[in-house]
Amino acid sequence: MADPSTCSPLTRASVVAAHAAIAPHIHRTPIATSTTLSTFASTPQTREQLEGTEDDAAGAQPAAPHMRLFFKCENQQRVGAFKARGAFHALSRLSDEQLARGVVTHSSGNHAAALSLAARTRGVPAYIVMPSISTPSKIAATRGYGATIRFSGSTAPEREAVVRDVVAETGAVLVPPYDHPDIILGQGTLALEFEAQVADAVAAAPALSVRDAAKGLDAVIAPCGGGGMLSGVATALAGTGIRVFGAEPSFEGADDARRGLKQGRRIEAVKSLTIADGVRTPVGEIPWTVISDKTKVQDVFAVSEDEIKKALRLLMERMKVFVEPTAALGLAVALYNEEFRRLVEREAGEEGWNVGIVLSGGNTTMEAIGKLYAAPQTEAARAEGVVGINGERKAENVAG
Repeated sequence: MADPSTCSPLTRASVVAAHAAIAPHIHRTPIATSTTLSTFASTPQTREQLEGTEDDAAGAQPAAPHMRLFFKCENQQRVGAFKARGAFHALSRLSDEQLARGVVTHSSGNHAAALSLAARTRGVPAYIVMPSISTPSKIAATRGYGATIRFSGSTAPEREAVVRDVVAETGAVLVPPYDHPDIILGQGTLALEFEAQVADAVAAAPALSVRDAAKGLDAVIAPCGGGGMLSGVATALAGTGIRVFGAEPSFEGADDARRGLKQGRRIEAVKSLTIADGVRTPVGEIPWTVISDKTKVQDVFAVSEDEIKKALRLLMERMKVFVEPTAALGLAVALYNEEFRRLVEREAGEEGWNVGIVLSGGNTTMEAIGKLYAAPQTEAARAEGVVGINGERKAENVAG
């Protein structure tokens, strides 16, 4: 990839240009609404729901925000996730000479498939380094897009060592999963669509909006792992007045962005077996420059594994959308995180907010979903990865 210092600046105008470049290759994914879930989000939590929380211990009254929820269905994007946007934009920025050498990355997830598809579309070689513990379905999907797969160990140093070998052998250009301006700008294109789609929807049907007011989005909640999407969304919406928030799992320290903001520094390592396995990676250096800017990302909130599972069930059973656990993070924050809910109640008042939630992807299987809602998993079962997307176990700092 190009030296980040020579790339297009992280501005809304650059995201607009990125969207024009990739529009022929991506889906303009639909938005969806749910009266039921908006009602749930606007209903105070019960004492039973708050049991054991800090709010319960303090005897605080449950928040009573007013929200209308809008969902951006990136689970219907090509390769089943938003990652296609960044991959196609990254390749659009490479020279003919670079493309001829091919591209390489390391990933066991959505970025592997996305880069493989983008490379096939451009007619260039793709080399994907995948941990040997990657699930057969992910390996088959990546190979199905025409990529050459090289296997590695599961740790970041092991994967990176194999990438270096591929670069030395082939001259292929490294396309990182999230820590690069071209990736960030590509991911941000979903926010441009989201903003316009909601504005059009409420203009046509004002009753979709809070207080029947024909206004667009007030806020967007996006999952945060490496931070490519969250920083892209924040870049795209900078200056619009739309607030941007991140959503993370709290399990085993996967909420590194939230903790980093409180500590005033980027946390460089994450080792978590959260069921939201699309975000089991620390925020990258370049995304952190955006996420740590309060004028761009107002805050990041964390939710428990049980709250993710409850939100995922609602999305599947009430909205009839098939998504992976990571995609449920934003809804879990809107429904269950009292800190976020008090913020909406305080800042929105009686009028309320139109809240956009990014459904980041749908790459899971019925088998994995079934295991997720089976009997409680033991630590040994978690170590086998039976609760992860596609049943896979991802180790420390697995990206994409």
